[in-house]
Amino acid sequence: MTTITHHLTDDLILGYSAGTLPEAVNLIIATHISLCDECRAAIEAQDAVGGAVLDTIGEMPVSDAFLDGALSMIRGGDFAPSPRPIKIAQDAVAPAPLRDYIGGTLDDVKWRPIGMGVKQAILPTSREATARLLFIPAGTAMPDHGHRGLELTLVLQGAFQDDEGCFRRGDIEIADEDLHHTPVADISEDCICLAVTDAPLRLKGLARLAQPFLRI
Repeated sequence: MTTITHHLTDDLILGYSAGTLPEAVNLIIATHISLCDECRAAIEAQDAVGGAVLDTIGEMPVSDAFLDGALSMIRGGDFAPSPRPIKIAQDAVAPAPLRDYIGGTLDDVKWRPIGMGVKQAILPTSREATARLLFIPAGTAMPDHGHRGLELTLVLQGAFQDDEGCFRRGDIEIADEDLHHTPVADISEDCICLAVTDAPLRLKGLARLAQPFLRI
């Protein structure tokens, strides 16, 4: 079993427990904690603290207009999951939270080539952040880039390395405006990652020209 050495930050754990994060960020965290006992335990502990706090709060009056508005949004489908076929399938690479979004296993993913043998598949989530699967051939380097916001990268298969260290299955890299890096897939195996960004990357050269078309 692979030992997970790169974990969630306290801010992400708190945000996930409180339900304040974008859908794409929730997806990558749910996928990570399905693999990581340590982070799953930390979120369960935070949930318990939140529940204890709620128990100390008295009832709050709610207006009829508020209730009617909430029911109207539910009936209108604002909170309904997007319709997509969900297959009951086992996948050695994609954990259950991710399978719900790809509608089955990685065999069902519609990959789109983006150059150098790298492929991506953008997943359907809300607009606050973007979730994508990345297929990176063994030994391939991703474009050198910085960040305008948050980038989370979870390894599902293989490994990659950059200045921050080596990331293997279950590890999650958390990058922000201070990190400029060139991730390189390990030579031993093709690397598959789930990546989430809440702002476009800082790219240079030809990669920057292609950026609007690749939505990265």
